[in-house]
Amino acid sequence: MGHGLIAWIIIGVIAGWITGKLMKGSGFGFIMDMVVGLVGALVGGFLASHLGFGGAGDHGLIMSIFIAVIGAVLLTFLVRLISGNRAAEL
Repeated sequence: MGHGLIAWIIIGVIAGWITGKLMKGSGFGFIMDMVVGLVGALVGGFLASHLGFGGAGDHGLIMSIFIAVIGAVLLTFLVRLISGNRAAEL
């Protein structure tokens, strides 16, 4: 059973906020943190499903947030690596 639209928005907000706190430097702002969290959920779900853990929507809310945070941290790291903002890495 997957999550609904409201649950994914909540997961995105929480994952984006946590990612903003985990990564050194400033975040991207509230809206972009939410977008990074939602895209991070997709990235994390893709990686988790291909590693045999199931997708982000296959688990409860806490595990979905955890998977989304991992994906958002990886996404933020890659964006900073590509953009050259290496002073704000992990």
